[in-house]
Amino acid sequence: MNINENFLKLKAGYLFPEIGRRVSGWTEANPDKTSKLIRCGIGDVTEPLPQAVRDAMHAAVDEQGERDTFRGYGPEQGYDFLRDAIVENQFAGLNISADEVFISDGSKCDTGNILDIFGHGNKIAITDPVYPVYVDTNVMAGNTGEADENGAYEGLIYLPCTAENGFVPAIPSEKADLIYLCYPNNPTGTTATREQLEAWVAYAKANDAIILYDAAYEAFVQDSTIPRSIFEIEGAHDCAIEFRSFSKNGGFTGVRCAYTVIPKTLTATTSTGEPVSLHSLWNRRHATKFNGASYPVQRGAAAVFSPEGKAQVSALIEHYMGNAALLRQACQDAGLTVFGGENAPYVWVQCPEGIDSWGMFDKMLEEAQVVITPGAGFGAAGEGYFRISSFNTRENVEEVCRRIAAL
Repeated sequence: MNINENFLKLKAGYLFPEIGRRVSGWTEANPDKTSKLIRCGIGDVTEPLPQAVRDAMHAAVDEQGERDTFRGYGPEQGYDFLRDAIVENQFAGLNISADEVFISDGSKCDTGNILDIFGHGNKIAITDPVYPVYVDTNVMAGNTGEADENGAYEGLIYLPCTAENGFVPAIPSEKADLIYLCYPNNPTGTTATREQLEAWVAYAKANDAIILYDAAYEAFVQDSTIPRSIFEIEGAHDCAIEFRSFSKNGGFTGVRCAYTVIPKTLTATTSTGEPVSLHSLWNRRHATKFNGASYPVQRGAAAVFSPEGKAQVSALIEHYMGNAALLRQACQDAGLTVFGGENAPYVWVQCPEGIDSWGMFDKMLEEAQVVITPGAGFGAAGEGYFRISSFNTRENVEEVCRRIAAL
């Protein structure tokens, strides 16, 4: 009996558990300061579920309590009422049909599981810094070699995102087969313009590549000129898959619901060059390995698109973006260079001279009792930066701002 030895290539700890380990060690050593700790690291929401969502979920649970309205296994791809609502409210005019939407229990799972339908030997391109799931799932799948001393894996194409390029990577000179893009970006909180996304779609089509587009934070875009979906770009239906989530806009981090959009026109080839529908492959994978998100959860997700739900979600987004504005200003007032936080709930901050990102993590924890995320945890190009999440109460954010000013 053998194990999947690709797991042994992974670095010692996934970023956020490693942060949790360090914070736990600090709290054990400083029990008198634990009550002052404010967590601005992991991007977990803090505000209650919208009332419209709660009402819909309560009603759905009541339905489950009556024989006439009870529902057992549902369609693995998702109930029509939710798929229809998503298309009507999120993709109107973008030539997406309801049967191209696959409901799941989280886009983190989907961005990893999508690798099931792609073979080995593909060239994988990822941005740097990057959401660690993209890298680690490719390592697990055997798509990389070993990591070097900087944590970069052999076989991956790293696309540096820097202040100089606005944290949107340049088109690579070499051919990539799968390209991970996330905008609004996690961790930098920055966005890609229509022209930049058009260039990526043109590259993908010219190279028979597939863009894996993570739009989990699209609801936070404030600038109407910034695309919220890759499918706003002409030609993207033939070269892109989009991932979205209810976690951040609807507060579903503890409820779990997301969706993946795969156009039926999207194809890839077999080893002998025959085109195959990726929609049909994902449908088979989804139906084989997933039993569907629960009925009450899907009713709650659909309520996000009700008139009441839209107003309540808008208020949540306004709250978190208000937090981001406060954090941006506090860091700027402290003399720090700041990016992001204007169309996304993350503020990306350059470390003071002479301090690396884990050093800044320790400084904020020890001196301010604030948990941040070190940029190095997102890749080599993240070194020298740290991320502050705006997912918090207003009271906590205002206190964090005071502590930053006092450093």
